Amino acid sequence: MSFDPGMLHSNGHTAYANGTGPGIREIGVVEKLLTSYGFIQCSERQARLFFHCSQYNGNLQELKIGDDVEFELSSDRRTGKPIAVKLLKIKPEVLPEERISGQVGPDLHAYPFTVLHGYIHPVVSSIPMHLDGKSAPGQVPTGSVCYERNGEVFYLTYTPDDVEGNLHLDTGDKVSFYMDTNKHTGAVSARNIQLVKKKQMRCQGVVCATKEAFGFIERADVVKEIFFHYSEFKGDLEALQAGDDVEFTIKDRNGKEVATDVRLLPQGTVIFEDISIEQFEGTVVKVIPKVPTKNQNDPLPGRISARIGFTDKELPFGEKDTKSKVTLLEGDHIQFNISTDRRDKLERATNIDIYPDTFDFTKETREMGVIAAIRDGFGFIKCVDRDARMFFHFSEVLEESQLHISDEVEFTVVPVGPLYNLFAKDMLSAQRNHAVRIKKLPKGTVSFHTQSEQRFVGVVEKELVATSNKNTSPTRGKEKETEEGTIAYEDCGVKLTVPFHAKDLEGGGLPQAGDKVEFSINEVKRTGLQSAVSIRVLNRNSSNTKRLHGFVATLKDNFGFIETANHDQEIFFHYSEMCGDLENLELGDTVEYTLSKGKGNKVSAEKVTKVAAVNGIGDDVVATVMMGKVIRPLRSVDPSQTEYQGLIEVAEEGGVKGQNYPFGIMGMANKADCLQKGELVKFQVCTVTQTAQKMACNVVPQRRAMVECVKDQFGFITYEVGESKKLFFHVKEVQDGLELQTGDEVEFSVVLNQRTGKCSACNVRRVSEGPKPVATPRPDRLVNRLKSITLDDASAPRLVIVRQPRGPDNSKGFNVERKTRQPGVID
Repeated sequence: MSFDPGMLHSNGHTAYANGTGPGIREIGVVEKLLTSYGFIQCSERQARLFFHCSQYNGNLQELKIGDDVEFELSSDRRTGKPIAVKLLKIKPEVLPEERISGQVGPDLHAYPFTVLHGYIHPVVSSIPMHLDGKSAPGQVPTGSVCYERNGEVFYLTYTPDDVEGNLHLDTGDKVSFYMDTNKHTGAVSARNIQLVKKKQMRCQGVVCATKEAFGFIERADVVKEIFFHYSEFKGDLEALQAGDDVEFTIKDRNGKEVATDVRLLPQGTVIFEDISIEQFEGTVVKVIPKVPTKNQNDPLPGRISARIGFTDKELPFGEKDTKSKVTLLEGDHIQFNISTDRRDKLERATNIDIYPDTFDFTKETREMGVIAAIRDGFGFIKCVDRDARMFFHFSEVLEESQLHISDEVEFTVVPVGPLYNLFAKDMLSAQRNHAVRIKKLPKGTVSFHTQSEQRFVGVVEKELVATSNKNTSPTRGKEKETEEGTIAYEDCGVKLTVPFHAKDLEGGGLPQAGDKVEFSINEVKRTGLQSAVSIRVLNRNSSNTKRLHGFVATLKDNFGFIETANHDQEIFFHYSEMCGDLENLELGDTVEYTLSKGKGNKVSAEKVTKVAAVNGIGDDVVATVMMGKVIRPLRSVDPSQTEYQGLIEVAEEGGVKGQNYPFGIMGMANKADCLQKGELVKFQVCTVTQTAQKMACNVVPQRRAMVECVKDQFGFITYEVGESKKLFFHVKEVQDGLELQTGDEVEFSVVLNQRTGKCSACNVRRVSEGPKPVATPRPDRLVNRLKSITLDDASAPRLVIVRQPRGPDNSKGFNVERKTRQPGVID
């Protein structure tokens, strides 16, 4: 270890650490001085030495406590203890009072400096700081500054008390200071240190905003944003986006700090905050306003009250601190984590989540409803207590449950603020209240009505009347609208009336005026309107017009025909006279109706109602199955004929050959089948109960024909229907998913399209496969000629090579060896 004695004195003496050899000089400080003796504190080691004043070489009057002296070490002859002898006062070096410029040393070590002859231990550092901002226990925190003089670098120590302005100096900072010498130790140190210029350091941050040619970075060292221009970004500018971690250098430009030399860092490098592992419970005492005020600059406007440890705290939070976008209300019971900002130690609540029992703490009014419509990101709720549908956004659904149409939900209604209206999908949704804090309920929880348990008995005062709507048809699937009827009844001696609708009837047939009925009363919750439900007719009024039964025989675009109960006529009806759902009306359905006469004295059916099915034709069905031939189709197949019934002629020995049996729509095994004149059928004979007439029933056509052609998804069967000699079919109508080929024999049914009037085949079943296509053999003349050819035959065809063939690899000829054909032999 080397020292510079010139830094402490100029007499050229040298001292060593042990100080025990003869003639070896040490230095020290006069610690105590009495009349004839005193004590010296050694500067180079921990020792306190006695000296006698006779050993001082000089004027004793000039020697004072604190003076630096040089001496030799000896021992007392009597006691053997070490003493100082040959004392010589050292002239103190006068240090310059001008300020010296220097620099704070690089790294830090938290052990005290050792100084010998004024030399400073060559470890240079800023003052050590622990996580709590304090020095290591039992040690005084020290750092070092260095300066240059005459080409030589010197190092001086300093403590926090030596820095002016209570600043924390970092390694590399430029400073100015005065030099000071410790009277006791002789160590030279720096004092009155002033910061001249901070070292230019690399800072870190996160890109928080990007514009067209510039952006902003949120700094990781202070709560502040800094500007940067894209020209300062070193990397792929196309990949730069908000949220990227970056490092940069701060420079002053036009009096403002800007970030330069901006470079990307791995994602997750920059961490602004520490989030607690423990979760806490709390209560929302202030919510984030939907419409911020003009003077609101607080980025964390919300407040949560919680008891943490044994202290009540109020923590702020912002929009990004909630786990979901569900609206928070004052009084909400929530759980959260605590986030501590590393830059300013600010604590805030984050990861805020609503407890399921929060509705027990808030004063909000909860409503119920059913999901009526769902769009992209939003939907509408049909409310129990409101007429209008309620708009909601998917972000307001609790527990991240998936909602579907008809799901039952519970929600809170809040008015929409003016700022929120600006982002509404349309002006209509902006004017409404919105549903928030939506919770899915179990099926059967929500009810729009209340129904009385008591059953009432009354009389129909006004019967149902169908509204006229010429455009309604089964193909549109619309339910027939009817005007409501009225029932008069008594309750506790008070005469009352209640309306009723066709959908609330039980059993078949519409009640007529004067009919006695039994019913319950249903009340709509949101309006209080009452109506009769579960209506059952007890007694019919004998004076009412007689209701007839029939069977649907034909369905056209907006009208149809009903086959009478005797199966011998058809009655016209318009769809406007149908009470109930037209979509479920099919051929063969049993209906109840009333006859009326319209213009031209034409009979038609009105107040048509679908009822439970009754026996089709009769009970007495002969077991024998007979073969027959259709000699007259139903009028729905051939509208030009006057008779409604079709006619079948017996064609085998099972019955009287040539005997005819009529049939109607109820006699068909398949009500949609379109029997043509001349078709062979199998059938049975039954007796109509009302008229005792013998009729054909369970009629099944016996159609067989050949497939003429198949083209992709459809084909044609060689079968004459009306004027057409081909019958169309779709491959979906082929049973068992078979692929039909031309010539296959098939069985099928024929159906008539009521809208187009054209027939097509359905239920196509293959009976037998057609003949497989066989390759056409060579003609005999060609075979005979090949057999008669010889190699010497001059008239035989010759092969002349015009150009040698070349393969893909540019090789000549063929790779396969060719053999000479033998005359008369066919390969």
